[in-house]
Amino acid sequence: MNRVISISLGEGVLKGTNRRFIVNRILQQIRNVLKDFNYENLRHEMGKIYLDIDESEEDEIIDKLKYVFGIVYIIPSWEMELSYDEIKEASGNYLKELLQHGHVKTFKVETHRANKNFPKTSPEISREVGAAILRKNPELKVDLHHPDVLFQIDIRGKAYLYHEKIPAYGGMPLGTNGKGLLLLSGGIDSPVAGFLMAKRGMTVHGLHFHSYPFTSPQAEEKVLALAGILAKYSIEFNVYSVNILNIQKAINQNCPPEQMTLLSRRFMMRIANEIARRDGFNAIITGENLGQVASQTIEGLTVINDAAEPVVFRPLIGMDKVDIIDWAERIGTYPISIQPFEDCCTVFLPNHPLLHPTIQQMEISEKELAIDALVQEAVDEMIIHKIEVKE
Repeated sequence: MNRVISISLGEGVLKGTNRRFIVNRILQQIRNVLKDFNYENLRHEMGKIYLDIDESEEDEIIDKLKYVFGIVYIIPSWEMELSYDEIKEASGNYLKELLQHGHVKTFKVETHRANKNFPKTSPEISREVGAAILRKNPELKVDLHHPDVLFQIDIRGKAYLYHEKIPAYGGMPLGTNGKGLLLLSGGIDSPVAGFLMAKRGMTVHGLHFHSYPFTSPQAEEKVLALAGILAKYSIEFNVYSVNILNIQKAINQNCPPEQMTLLSRRFMMRIANEIARRDGFNAIITGENLGQVASQTIEGLTVINDAAEPVVFRPLIGMDKVDIIDWAERIGTYPISIQPFEDCCTVFLPNHPLLHPTIQQMEISEKELAIDALVQEAVDEMIIHKIEVKE
């Protein structure tokens, strides 16, 4: 028998004429994340991917594969030839091994027979293999409803024996759905938004706004730490760091104070437009959530959208905060996001922000501002951080 990792693919295998392209992207991502490991014979068969591994590296390989979008389950398995007697013998030994390493008292056998040329049906295989397991392990009992171990047999070109399916994130492989520029703050929401768009196959990079020296270097370091986590899912991740303090000063001096947040957000969109044109981004991504803060009313989002040129994706728009926090905890960004460092939105923060703005109000106020010059100055002074994935 060979120790293999069996990988179940998600919706990408249902994409018709694009199936080969999508599977090839997943294969390439697997090669990227496993470049430092020993594995052999990476292959795609019937909606599955298999690779032969060194069992001593199994846990580390599984951990790396969890970061590959397009994978639904990671299944450590034993691969063997389609000899029915050997399958029954190996199954009995498999359960005996589990019995020695855990509190296993009951089991159930479940068979998936993708290879219809195999002479036994799935129920026959499950029943007869279960009997063989009991002969070798008489202390075990069958429990069809709540077994301690669900022992599974996958009959394909070969037989695969396993008892655990480790969930991954699914989605679509990176690079299959364009390139997005994420407005990355230091909060809880925007890293989750970036993750969810990467999960849909979008290559994501970050755009961070700060107001140094009114905001601290620690605030930007926090954002770069968040970017380091997102880079694990994105393979590569750049952060465009832009100081908007001069823009905020100009707004503060020339515009109604209650418009500060919305006018700043419109400038952020214009800066994102410039970067998108220059570096080929197809979309802007934000962590905005309808009704969560004053600028995220339907009217507020409308005036912000008015300043954007590419499509704006807001994957969190209808989520409850508890669901966003749950995602942040799952992907590992939450402990960093809650660190108490201020961001640029706290600078010149109005006491009574405008809740129901109009585009006409924004345009009237912006007549007092040198919009093009302020945007160009911010872009010219921008710093790009190339994020390295830390183990």
